[in-house]
Amino acid sequence: MRKTTSRLSMLVLTTFSLMAFRGADSAPAYSAVSGADAQLAEASQCSISNNTFLSGEELVYKIYYNWNFVWMSAGELVFRVRDLGDRYHITAHGSTYKSYDWFYKVRDKYEVYLDKNSLLPVASSREVAEGKYRLIDKLTFDRDNNKVVSNRGKSKEELETTEYAVDPCVHDVLSIIYYTRNVDVDQLSVGTAIPIKIFIDKKTWPLRVRYLGKVADKRIHKLGKFKTILMSPDVIKGYIFKDESKLKIWASDDKNRLPLMIESPISVGSVKAILKSYNGIKYPLTAQLSKNPKEVDSELPE
Repeated sequence: MRKTTSRLSMLVLTTFSLMAFRGADSAPAYSAVSGADAQLAEASQCSISNNTFLSGEELVYKIYYNWNFVWMSAGELVFRVRDLGDRYHITAHGSTYKSYDWFYKVRDKYEVYLDKNSLLPVASSREVAEGKYRLIDKLTFDRDNNKVVSNRGKSKEELETTEYAVDPCVHDVLSIIYYTRNVDVDQLSVGTAIPIKIFIDKKTWPLRVRYLGKVADKRIHKLGKFKTILMSPDVIKGYIFKDESKLKIWASDDKNRLPLMIESPISVGSVKAILKSYNGIKYPLTAQLSKNPKEVDSELPE
């Protein structure tokens, strides 16, 4: 069960982390290389300035799971940002609803400390409770020596310390969300792919996210219609997703670059994660064309 219906919050984090790209003068530039399968973009630098989010921002996502053609309300994932002076402290708590717990109970906690100047992770942690499965993984990023120190185990009493060599620009699964919200999408042509590296579960995963253009009138369940940016990232095949998953993700086409929705098949069934509420965003949500709670996806439950 854990390899199929589990890791709902991990799914949302992984996909949102590849999703939101902003247009800003301070973002690093990308250049596309022609070729059907080799159209990659190279970042000019690791660090990036924050122009999209503030301390106090809170984003709540509702997760829907489809099994045997029936959509169920599975749970929620809540992101929060705090300002700690020279760092941001960001948390993400994912949990299934009590009505879903009988099927598969999830209570996951993620947190990361970001360097304010670069938005690179300094330290992060995961506390995973999914069914009977338990995992604690605390990471410390040694940028001077290009290493990650992992303290990992099933409980606080069983943590084992291991060092891993990593690339200078590597992120964790939570930090990359806030980093990529500041990347300049306006410099990209449709079809351009951007390389991203995430360290998770003892390994660096080299991924790409492909820019598919803009959708001018996208309906978001219970929020209304939005101007959006559409992306399709590579997936970690066999990890959560089917081998040929066609994952689609939408972000608000405004200065906030809020992740609005993901949609993807997974190993068993499929998942949608949709923005339910937001507070403390930096700019007015100008991408929202209409605000109508009656704008619903008829497939989804209340």
